[in-house]
Amino acid sequence: MPTTTAPYTRPTGPSRDTDMDPTGISAAILDLLLPHHRTTDDTPASTEAFPHQLRRIAAFVRDEAPVVFTLPGFPCKSPNPAKVLGHLPDRAERLSLTFLNNLCTEIERIHPPGARVIICSDGHVFADLIGVPDAHVDAYGNELRLLIARSGLGRLSLFDLRDVLGDHPYDEKRAHVHDRYAPTVDALRAEIRAEDQALALYRGITRFLVEDAADHHGTRSALQRDCRRRAYGVIQRSRAWGNLIAERHPGAVRLSIHPQPVGAAKFGVRLLDAPDAWTTPWHSAALRRTDGTWTLMPRAEAARLGRLVRHDGRPSHFEGVPRAGTRA
Repeated sequence: MPTTTAPYTRPTGPSRDTDMDPTGISAAILDLLLPHHRTTDDTPASTEAFPHQLRRIAAFVRDEAPVVFTLPGFPCKSPNPAKVLGHLPDRAERLSLTFLNNLCTEIERIHPPGARVIICSDGHVFADLIGVPDAHVDAYGNELRLLIARSGLGRLSLFDLRDVLGDHPYDEKRAHVHDRYAPTVDALRAEIRAEDQALALYRGITRFLVEDAADHHGTRSALQRDCRRRAYGVIQRSRAWGNLIAERHPGAVRLSIHPQPVGAAKFGVRLLDAPDAWTTPWHSAALRRTDGTWTLMPRAEAARLGRLVRHDGRPSHFEGVPRAGTRA
């Protein structure tokens, strides 16, 4: 599915106008988000098309408080070694976190109290369904926290299942969240049959599960049946996590790493350039092109286009290699 960004012309660099009312400041803040809108909708985007986000942002502006964004994501690395460099964060996460922190810095120039992003890491919520050990999820989350601290990304924070239910066994924590917050399978099936967006999400997650089943030894048809079944569970748990986040942060502006239609209550955000609207840093590797720009792609593809670079002794990203007959 190709990435589609709604047509948008950004105004000349916004700056704080002391005479601007909360509505004007909120629109200027949303202007900073629009160029990064992740969507498969080709409807032209404008601030007026996002009334839900404008209302949420305006509430923070009126209170002269930092705008709070919640972003479920950054769960863990894909278990497929053809897609990622390992189970720990790498340059893909570093670039994405820096982007989010820089976005908050830009907002601060319009709204002095600034903004902050609460990254709601959801790996433990569905680790058992995607075939990732909880120990790998812990290691990934711990490394993210270190990365945020060491890189001085002070406008970001991390929130995960450990912050909600402490040191209880993860299976108990997953069951608690599922039982209290998840929709039923029947309700989910009805929604997927009725709504194109829900169907696209279901198909996208099923595809990820099929791709990530690197160690499957059965038939392709059996794998697809199993992944379709698990996709419902992943969506149930993701919805449960979203409902828990909304309960904990009721006034926050909800971001999403999935494509979202124009005007939806969730604002889809592109963290990095990628050829697919569903690509994320945790399902891919970062490649720096020969022109200095960055993109995301499966590790196997990036390895054909560039050379591996290590950072602190670990695989980090790929550097593009100029093709024969071109200048470096």
